[in-house]
Amino acid sequence: METGRSVPARSKRARRIAACTALVLSAGMLLAAPASADGSAPTPHRATEPRVPAVDAQPTLTLPKHTAKKKSSAAAAEGAKAAVVPAEPRFDADGDGYSDTLYRGIDGHYYVIPTNGSSTYEFSLNTDDPNEKFKDVITPGDLNGDGRPELLTLSASGRLSLHQAWSADSSGYADWSGTGWQKYNKVIAAGDLTGDGRGDLLARTPSGDIYLYAASGNITSAPFKAGVKVGYGWGSYDQIVGANDVNGDGIGDLYARTPAGDLYYYAGSGNASAPYKARVKVGYGFDVYNQIIATDDATGDGLGDLMARTPGGTLYAYESTGYGTFLKRTQIGTGWNVASLFGGQGGNPDFGKNELMARTKGGTLYWYYAKNNGKLSARVQASDSGGWAGANINFPSSLNNDGFADLLETYNGTLYNEGSAVSSGWSSYNALVGPGDLSGDGKGDLLGRTKTGDLYLYRGNGLGTGFSAKLKVGYGYNTYNKLVGAGDLSGDGLNDMVARASDGTLYLYKGTGVATAPFKARVKIGTGYNIYKQFVAPGDINGDGKADLIGVDGKGDVYLYTSTGTGKINKRVKVGYGWDIYNNMY
Repeated sequence: METGRSVPARSKRARRIAACTALVLSAGMLLAAPASADGSAPTPHRATEPRVPAVDAQPTLTLPKHTAKKKSSAAAAEGAKAAVVPAEPRFDADGDGYSDTLYRGIDGHYYVIPTNGSSTYEFSLNTDDPNEKFKDVITPGDLNGDGRPELLTLSASGRLSLHQAWSADSSGYADWSGTGWQKYNKVIAAGDLTGDGRGDLLARTPSGDIYLYAASGNITSAPFKAGVKVGYGWGSYDQIVGANDVNGDGIGDLYARTPAGDLYYYAGSGNASAPYKARVKVGYGFDVYNQIIATDDATGDGLGDLMARTPGGTLYAYESTGYGTFLKRTQIGTGWNVASLFGGQGGNPDFGKNELMARTKGGTLYWYYAKNNGKLSARVQASDSGGWAGANINFPSSLNNDGFADLLETYNGTLYNEGSAVSSGWSSYNALVGPGDLSGDGKGDLLGRTKTGDLYLYRGNGLGTGFSAKLKVGYGYNTYNKLVGAGDLSGDGLNDMVARASDGTLYLYKGTGVATAPFKARVKIGTGYNIYKQFVAPGDINGDGKADLIGVDGKGDVYLYTSTGTGKINKRVKVGYGWDIYNNMY
């Protein structure tokens, strides 16, 4: 492998924002392309057509209009109370005293829906690299007391940056950045845990340890004090939501959900060394939601409330009673599957791939992207008709910071990324897999399997233009007829790989985040998967941040397997038909 011979790849996003002339047809109602055997690709291909998600209709949201702080309907409930010391809102973009809803759409743009009922508008999050898609956006509140909220952006490679909100519709460039945060699978805006009035952070490791980062009040230099371990065993939760102050004492409280749907309430103690009191179970059945979202006080009683989204995109409000419990849920919106990321969401953020590529028997590429509701978009023609017949291609999780999968082609032993040469020496591999970061640095990596079954890891440089020297990380992988991976299937925030044996048995290789031994011992997760002619890892399809799988049987029927978040997969759901026109999926 000649890793030194590399040239810059063309920006995928630059091509995506160009005028898209792609053909769009409905999924499941595909016209059969002329059947022909793949021939040999004559030359390496150039970059494909721009892959641009369509702009969706804005979701609906109906919340109370507020003219002044007032008691909510929760205050009239038996045993309910209003806050004595109301906590400050953490993302009050328009300055009306209430937190607003910040989300990133499937189209990659950020939007604000004001709590006062006015129209949704686009929010400009100014960054040094306009092509970068952040892994997470966190809203800790007003950290310096100037009356404007701050925002934190988290890159896939672990850079946490602080931005001041300049106005209701934009933020400034980063005033501070810190690195190394990729070691955590979840960073939570926890509200004020220490009693100084500033919003603090919690961060969880894949092993379940919790660290407190107390705010310092200085937003340009070390805005958070050194992390202090304050808990362990939190790996049992798949959603953690910093709810601000729920019980009216001015201290931040928290909710945590198990994959089984049990909801636990942690009341803040005000003690930095032990920031929470013993947990209390306050609900069950919350596994019907793919995201639980903090809203702070949405009713005017000073108590932190929650929202929750179903996979179908319906949004419900849970109004606080002041004791960690809620009134009966109320439907407040529809169409919320258009949100790929919420500020204040409970699930682990994912990064790198929420899409798949399919090639017809005639050699035309079509692109599908996730709709966050268990469905794929209408197909988008991503290449010239018949132009990719015979090409040796792969579609791994993003190898740079734009968050989109990369279209790789191997031609005469040279690896090309989106049409640009990366390096030579790749002819010895009969399978390439890109589950995402496997080495713990947050940068997308690539696995190569030789014909004899040896497995090698290539650590990406974060730019999609090169890899470090290969590491042998396994052998005997020639017993599998399919290796796939895109994201975290087991729920610990580390990227995994799935392998299918010739008898149809499916195995999960859980990621470790360690380059020299990137996977734990395999675990059997299913049988009978040899019924699928095509089997692919598209990343998260249903909006919960966990990796999903798709299989296409001999009739062309398409089945989705979603993750349980525990290293297992749910019962399959049919999501399409007519896909027998494709001879490869990636």
